[in-house]
Amino acid sequence: MQPIIELIDVSKSFYTNEGEIVVLKNLNLTLEKGKVLGILGPSGSGKSTILNILTNLLKPTSGELIVNGKIGYMFQKDNLLEWRTIKDNIMIGLEIQKKITTEAVEKIDRLLKVYDLWDFRNRFPRELSGGMRQRVALIRTLATDPDILLLDEPFSALDYQTRLIVSDDIYKIIKQENKDAILVSHDISEIIAMSDTIAVLSKRPATIKNTYQIELTVDGERTPLTSRNAPEFKNYFDKLWKELEIYAK
Repeated sequence: MQPIIELIDVSKSFYTNEGEIVVLKNLNLTLEKGKVLGILGPSGSGKSTILNILTNLLKPTSGELIVNGKIGYMFQKDNLLEWRTIKDNIMIGLEIQKKITTEAVEKIDRLLKVYDLWDFRNRFPRELSGGMRQRVALIRTLATDPDILLLDEPFSALDYQTRLIVSDDIYKIIKQENKDAILVSHDISEIIAMSDTIAVLSKRPATIKNTYQIELTVDGERTPLTSRNAPEFKNYFDKLWKELEIYAK
């Protein structure tokens, strides 16, 4: 399978009055076409730094970065503008890029219809549930036609029950729209349920401690919800818990 993203021996340091802080050290990471890569690590290990490097918000101190596609970033918060309608919120990226075309608007309309938001297109964000707001945020990202989605703790602001439902929704959208994705999460169950591969970071300075290929036995189509019922799920959870438990002591 051809990699769509590769980080090769990537290191990142920040410099302060107190001296050099090494966040990433010789980190190697690969996202394959058609896959969801999960990144799991202790707090402060550099997960968000990796995403910021991928979007060119930060430059690596050393190493090589290969990205074969256009990246879209979905943040922890939906960041919807309360004074704009749902459709206007979705169009904001295209407005900034000056790429509003008939074809782009037709695509947005299709996404709104397919993902059950068409009837809410002229509503305002305050009128939507937290889960619906996250769907709007993802469609806003998809509207700019990225090949790769970066998901930075996208469900952290939601209650547990809503997280389960929305993670299922987002996963289905990713697969139906044929997008590749990198998911950063501190939730072990969530990252197992959504990922094809999980890279576990060490504590700072972070490198890849272990990589797990997630293979789950499910009845019918795999979704985050059906994944949680797979007999292998608990074994993966126990292994990843032990990986992170070391850093909690």
